Amino acid sequence: MPTLQRRALNRALIERQLLLRRHRMPAAAAVAHLVGMQAQAPDPPYTGLWSRLEGFRHEELAELLTSRAVVRTALLRATVHLVTAEDCLALRPLLQPALDRDLRGATRYARASAGLAPEELRRAGRAALAGGALTPGELGAALGARWADRDPAGLAYAVRNLLPLVQVPPRGVWGVGGRTRYATAESWLGRPPEPAPSPDALVTRCLRAYGPASVKDVQTWSGLTRLREVLERLRPGLRTFRDEEGAELFDVPDGPLPDGDTPVPVRFLPEFDNVLLSHADRARVLGDLPRSAVLTRNGVVRATVLVDGFVRAIWSVVRERTAATLCVEPFAPLSRAERDAVTEEGARLLAFAAAGADTFDVRVAPGAAVPGTRTTAPRTHDERGNQS
Repeated sequence: MPTLQRRALNRALIERQLLLRRHRMPAAAAVAHLVGMQAQAPDPPYTGLWSRLEGFRHEELAELLTSRAVVRTALLRATVHLVTAEDCLALRPLLQPALDRDLRGATRYARASAGLAPEELRRAGRAALAGGALTPGELGAALGARWADRDPAGLAYAVRNLLPLVQVPPRGVWGVGGRTRYATAESWLGRPPEPAPSPDALVTRCLRAYGPASVKDVQTWSGLTRLREVLERLRPGLRTFRDEEGAELFDVPDGPLPDGDTPVPVRFLPEFDNVLLSHADRARVLGDLPRSAVLTRNGVVRATVLVDGFVRAIWSVVRERTAATLCVEPFAPLSRAERDAVTEEGARLLAFAAAGADTFDVRVAPGAAVPGTRTTAPRTHDERGNQS
């Protein structure tokens, strides 16, 4: 069984995540290929698509949202994802066990629904949403009228996990924003979820976009457990490798495996990008950095800069009136060539992310940011899409 070194796994991930070069493909096709994009906050998917697609414009994704071709919904790992309408309906039933487990373990919300029959909560949620989309507060108030002794926010969270709900526009539309408002996926998309989805197809798609991957990797990515039997069933049609630690990796037969020395351009990834979250062993993108360098204690995943395919810095945009500044904070000093490449790509990002500004500036710090400490402005959403 061949062994794949860390750089080879890195290049495979970069290629399959559409980051080795910008691709000419519709945004909807990219979202489908990636099996969704984390979307706790409204703007990160726009940056994620800009980094991957040639000529991507804000209006393209905004139109997909308003036309209901893509939706924002709780899905993989019980976190908010931007997915195609087809994937929302096909994957939500399959991922329900992960959402059930999340609800039981959500310390802030679990007590509110403890002891209540899930189907009773589903019926109550459908009834509350029958008249149209509701904010979490409005949904909780409607449910609280029935269960007055329960926390309304916890009841709303329970329905969010038990029912396929989508966050409707203008939430998620660039430059518009708006409060989170929930509607049932069936009412918003005009058709019910698929009754019997296949886990085999889900695992195969994971390998195409994130492979080669171990059993633990696929389980980390999806939030599901007991997937070894699925991979064993698929084994005759897959190829296998080992990583440097000896873990067995599965892959689709035609998955690209670029050479470990393949040049990789500088790429800016937004907060919560799945590149950072979809493997049990994240060394293939973090290198020797600890997870705490990009994952904060309150569940925020920072915006990062890839240099030579690996995370080398974090970034943020600061707006002051009509001025926009991109602040890049490396974890270790960059070479002159690396610094120039980061500055050039950063200038392009700033023109996209702060298009309405009059002046632009890219600042790359000379020193090293301290892993595990906050050096950027606080974020406003945790990994599950809740405001924090």
